[in-house]
Amino acid sequence: MISKEMTGASTIPIILSILLEGEDYGYEIIRKVKQYSGGKLEWSEPMLYPVLHRLERNGQINSSWKILENGRKRKYYSITSEGRSLLEAKKSEWTDMILMLSKMWNLNPKLQ
Repeated sequence: MISKEMTGASTIPIILSILLEGEDYGYEIIRKVKQYSGGKLEWSEPMLYPVLHRLERNGQINSSWKILENGRKRKYYSITSEGRSLLEAKKSEWTDMILMLSKMWNLNPKLQ
């Protein structure tokens, strides 16, 4: 499992990266996080929704309600231009950190 500290530091770039693929809803974001991490990172709704609400308040994501075929409503989230800018800044920070640690640990990361 991944520590709470690493989870906290990576939550925003992970959410924004998922939303960069297209709009999504909370449960599906949780499922994708588990899938992408190979099960090493498991989020819960009480952990995810406060972050989504903060990103929305800050203008980095938008939300909209959609009615499903069964009549139920589901809230979908999408990334904004402000969110894309934040994601680019976070990607730069994480890339710098990965490169530094790789040098210190004599690793050879395969970065894009």
